Amino acid sequence: MANVQVGQEAPDFTLKSDSFQDVTLSSLRGKPVVIFFYPLAFSPFCTTEACAYRDDTSLFESKGAQILGISRDSVFTQKAFKEKEGLTYTLLADMKGAVAQRYGCWNEAAGVAERLTVVVDSDGKITYVEHNGAGQIRDQKLALAALG
Repeated sequence: MANVQVGQEAPDFTLKSDSFQDVTLSSLRGKPVVIFFYPLAFSPFCTTEACAYRDDTSLFESKGAQILGISRDSVFTQKAFKEKEGLTYTLLADMKGAVAQRYGCWNEAAGVAERLTVVVDSDGKITYVEHNGAGQIRDQKLALAALG
C-alpha cells in the first residue's frame, strides 16, 4: 500500500538522473509531474511500460507535464536503458530505495520498488496514485487522464 495519497503534498526528493544531474522534485513546481516507479530497467514488463511512456511523451508534454521514471538501478544502467529504448524523458536512480520507501512502494524482500504511479500538480499536490503488484502492467493513459 502506497504511503502517499491524493490531496497531500508530494514528498520531496533529490536523485541523480540518467544525465548525472541532480533532479529535485520541488524545483519542478509550476508544471505537473508524472512519477512512475518501476522495479528494474531492462526487465520485460518495465521495458513495456517505459516504452509506452516514450510513445506517449508528446501527449504528456501537451498537458505541460514532465515524466520521471524511478528505479533502484544505477545512473549508468538508467543511461544505458534510456539509450537502448530511445526513451525521451528523465530516469532517476534510487539505488538504496530511499525515495521508494518514502512513497510506500519499496519491496524490502525483493530489493526493488513496486509499480507506483503518482501525478503531482503544478503546486506539488498529489492528484493521482496507482500502486500495482510486480506482475501488473500499468496503463500510462490513466496517468495522462489524471492530468485533466
